[in-house]
Amino acid sequence: MSLDSESSPSSSRDWFFPSPSFIHSTSHHSRSANYPRKFTTIPRHSPPSDWKKPHKTPTFRSVSSSSSASYGDPNYGRLRRRVDFTLRSQRTSKHEEEVAVLEQKRGVSNAVSVEKTASGEMGIRIAGQRFKIRWQMAFSIAVLITAFGSLVHKNFSLHNQVIDLQDQISALNIRLQACNLLDPLDTISLLQENDHLSRKGLKILALMVSIALLSMPIFVFKYIDYISKLRSSDNSSEKVALNTQLEYRVDVFLSVHPYAKPLALLVATLMLICLGGLALFGVTDDSLADCLWLSWTFVADSGNHASSEGMGPRLVSVSISFGGMLIFAMMLGLVSDAISEKFDSLRKGRSEVVEQNHTLILGWSDKLGSLLNQLAIANESLGGGIVVVMAERDKEEMELDIAKMEFDFRGTSVICRSGSPLIVADLKKVSVSKARAIIVLAEDGNADQSDARALRTVLSLTGVKEGLRGHIVVELSDLDNEVLVKLVGGELVETVVAHDVIGRLMIQCARQPGLAQIWEDILGFENCEFYIKRWPQLDGMQFEDVLISFPDAVPCGVKVASRGGKIILNPDDSYALQEGDEVLVIAEDDDTYAPGALPMVKEASFMHIARPARKPQKILLCGWRRDVDDMIVVLDAFLAPGSELWMFNDVLENEREKKLIDGGLDINRLTNITLVNREGNAVIRRHLESLPLESFDSILILADESVEDSAIQADSRSLATLLLIRDIQAKRLPYREAMVTRGHRGSFSQGSWIGEMQQASDRSVIISEILDPRTKNLLSMSKISDYVLSNELVSMALAMVAEDRQINDVLEELFAEEGNELHIQQADLYLHEGEELSFYEIILRARQRREIVIGYRLANAERAVINPPAKSERRRWSEKDVFVVITEKE
Repeated sequence: MSLDSESSPSSSRDWFFPSPSFIHSTSHHSRSANYPRKFTTIPRHSPPSDWKKPHKTPTFRSVSSSSSASYGDPNYGRLRRRVDFTLRSQRTSKHEEEVAVLEQKRGVSNAVSVEKTASGEMGIRIAGQRFKIRWQMAFSIAVLITAFGSLVHKNFSLHNQVIDLQDQISALNIRLQACNLLDPLDTISLLQENDHLSRKGLKILALMVSIALLSMPIFVFKYIDYISKLRSSDNSSEKVALNTQLEYRVDVFLSVHPYAKPLALLVATLMLICLGGLALFGVTDDSLADCLWLSWTFVADSGNHASSEGMGPRLVSVSISFGGMLIFAMMLGLVSDAISEKFDSLRKGRSEVVEQNHTLILGWSDKLGSLLNQLAIANESLGGGIVVVMAERDKEEMELDIAKMEFDFRGTSVICRSGSPLIVADLKKVSVSKARAIIVLAEDGNADQSDARALRTVLSLTGVKEGLRGHIVVELSDLDNEVLVKLVGGELVETVVAHDVIGRLMIQCARQPGLAQIWEDILGFENCEFYIKRWPQLDGMQFEDVLISFPDAVPCGVKVASRGGKIILNPDDSYALQEGDEVLVIAEDDDTYAPGALPMVKEASFMHIARPARKPQKILLCGWRRDVDDMIVVLDAFLAPGSELWMFNDVLENEREKKLIDGGLDINRLTNITLVNREGNAVIRRHLESLPLESFDSILILADESVEDSAIQADSRSLATLLLIRDIQAKRLPYREAMVTRGHRGSFSQGSWIGEMQQASDRSVIISEILDPRTKNLLSMSKISDYVLSNELVSMALAMVAEDRQINDVLEELFAEEGNELHIQQADLYLHEGEELSFYEIILRARQRREIVIGYRLANAERAVINPPAKSERRRWSEKDVFVVITEKE
């Protein structure tokens, strides 16, 4: 405010001092602030000579000269003393209030101390009364916590009031400075001193709070331990202490909740930061926010405390840094465990498979390699596929074993997962509801246990709530369990009995040497296989014309829509295809054939050649397995009357009949064969030499059930038996030549390759069952009289049924005792020596015998040709050639 230059000194003094009401207002605010110091007496000053009279005062009211005193007037001294007296009274009043507050605090403290003492004495007097002591201690702790909380709340409230009063004093001091009544330096020092005192009290309180919070867990644990000891001493039947129960609850919380450990670590970190910040606030001059931030830096980086100065800050900073190291060590442990658990889950195959239209294989056996190979070949035309394998094995071990398989996957990806097919959760993990086919492999070992597990797996699959998109192919070990599995699975299940398939194939190959290679070509996807498809352009055409309508395929049957989709193999020539009918063919792939125009085929001349009558055979069966009774039934249906079946194994003869009867075989109902029992070990030479090995038409070497748990051991036993039989036969050559001269075998011509096989001078036709496909590669067969059937054929059948479940009906009929079967026929049944005919013409000539020719094998060829190309091309044939046909069983 400016002053006019013409103003008198008296007027200047009148302006310089405020009114008494203003001073009284200032004193009132000072008393309410509770400061111990009073204002300093303000000295008298002379007004500057250049002051001018103010024009207008916007902040203060204008004071008239009549109501103001002059600068040198004695009234000024009285006014000064009045101000001094007012400040003194304020200081006295402030001192009295502080004394009262201290007395009140001492009273509360003494009351608390007396109450604690009384509580302690009461606890000592009634130590036997556990219930009262517990509640009294709880009440004492509650009183302490309440008193402590009230003190903390009161201190923080007073601190807030001090801050508000400081703001008001600052505003008043600014106004007094404008009036030049208060020295700015004294005011600043006064405010700083008051602020220092208030901050010092607050810092002490923060330090006390941090110490109390740190010591509180100790008292809590002591109290829990005390209560536990009281429980154990007062009640002998109480077996679980309180601390044990709390430990159990904490353990359950950390085990059940997946995020319990990170949450506990986060809470511990926040508590350390808060307590450390309070402790730093109590020993340093920084603000609370800065101390909290500094505490976080000590926790995050233990090296930040090196710049601390003073004993208190260093002690607190070291403690915070030590706690931070512990917390970060635990954090690293949790993170490391989480990462290790995730990688371990991926390594063990616990992650979910997100696929659809894939092939799912449940279980692990020696057939898996051949099965994967066949599925890879089948998916090659589609550019590859997805095969998921789930077994109760480690994922790395499965992947390592698959990597050792020596074949090309042809773009097919194999995904392995570890899990049990009996658990629905594991089945959902491999997207079982979206798979287009599910293959359940039989376990190696006991057949009953394997089939029981397959049955439980089918139950688990049918229990999937989402339902199954594809069908289930179950491999069984015992034919007797097939009915039960189909009863449980219903229409979703297709069964393939491994032992039954191998046994029937061995019997067919024993009767017709060379049939094993043909079955390998038909069952496997490498050459030609069965396909079913509808061709509307063939509706109304007779089956005789359908036979010669496919240049790149050989029709074998019809799926009749009017009969519920039943597949009829080798139907009548006059059957006309109807709407909805599908044609069963043998082709290289499902997209490599299509019907074409009818070719010009010369009408086949009728050749009336009588089918040779079946002659009795003598067959040796080495080994014993659980389904030998089923094999005997099949042999009785296939062999001619008067045939002999010699059974040579180490099962006691008086037990064999009992086992056969328990298997469902009635020996008295056998019509075509006679059983001859011999006891011995097939790997001991002197036992084999007791048999007339040179007189048998066929010898079947079975994988004995005593070693079926180990495929390698079973194959070693079969291989040893094969080598011993060949050596014994070679030494009995003269007798064999005599038998050949007598013409014991005449079913095939002397010049044909089958006749040479049957009349080989050094051995009979030997069919050996090999379980491990790798063993087959070790056999270097010098002559064609030795044929090996293995689990590879079963794998082919499983893969074919998995790709198209309808093919299972075709295979069942071809393996059954009745219906149609694959057969090898001599060429002289269809042509004359040197006659030129096309394959179509041979097909039509075979229709006169109600047969379907699907391939041939030339006399000088090593393998048969199924679904030959260039069917219209004419060529010269020999009577030593043979044809592969589908014909009705005799």
